[in-house]
Amino acid sequence: MDISTSTPVVTGAGRGLGRHLVDQLLDRGVAKAYALARDTSTVRHDPRVVPVQFDLRDPASIEAAPRLTADATLLINNASTAVFSTPLEAELDVVRTEMEVNFEGLYRTIRAFVPVIEANGGGQIVNVLSLLSLASTPPMTGYSASKAAAHSLTQALRPVLAARGITLHGVYPGGIDTDMLAGIDAPKTAPAEVAGGILAGLAADQEDIFPDPNSQAMSQVWWTDPKSVERAFSGVA
Repeated sequence: MDISTSTPVVTGAGRGLGRHLVDQLLDRGVAKAYALARDTSTVRHDPRVVPVQFDLRDPASIEAAPRLTADATLLINNASTAVFSTPLEAELDVVRTEMEVNFEGLYRTIRAFVPVIEANGGGQIVNVLSLLSLASTPPMTGYSASKAAAHSLTQALRPVLAARGITLHGVYPGGIDTDMLAGIDAPKTAPAEVAGGILAGLAADQEDIFPDPNSQAMSQVWWTDPKSVERAFSGVA
């Protein structure tokens, strides 16, 4: 696809990966980008960027967003939340929040935007998931489960949306060097590099995008031996 001709909407656009996605969309020549964030004061100040208040835990906010971005043809679902908690110690309210944001909020957002994108002649939806969608890790129990649910949703929606002229792309990054993983000793990739990998994969019409060196290496293992990926992420030799 030619990204420069799209009208993109990016959720979680005020910081981290989302902010870099907006930057690189502009670098690729888009005339306008909608930057959705809970705090719109953190969104890049640029005449081509339209800030929109947005909260994945607020259904009214989700329903309002498509009305404010009525010419959208590309939706990048980037916003998410994560808490570090193991299976038997995790607070269930915290896990419920991760599911509410990363799965239910994502689901609501897609359903809200599909009529807009379809009415504009079709387009693309990108779900930023995680390698942990494919195999869980005990220290991020709720996050892994919520991203696995979002991965399953992506697969279920793909043929349905294709019939409406909308392609659906799943993104499976490894660790990203943002606030979410601050202080965590794990391999991480700079968010600018991940953003570039996402948009390169989208431009190449890839359904499954592994946007960084760590995820690309792990994807080669996952395609051939999913069980070994499960063992690696679980810490079992």
